Amino acid sequence: METSRIVAGIDEEIARLQQVRSLLSGGGAGVGNGRRAAKKRVLSAEARAKISAAQKKRWAKQKKAAK
Repeated sequence: METSRIVAGIDEEIARLQQVRSLLSGGGAGVGNGRRAAKKRVLSAEARAKISAAQKKRWAKQKKAAK
């Protein structure tokens, strides 16, 4: 009788672990990782040029300070 309770407990644990594995591997129906799909951000050519110029200015300042 005790053995059947142990086996039943093991079966419950296996079922729970299989459910967790399914959720973690993305197999859950309609269940995600809680994150929304990100939209691709598009910068204008002008914005990219400003960012590039600012970064080059930071690099020049850093290089000058290193000398």
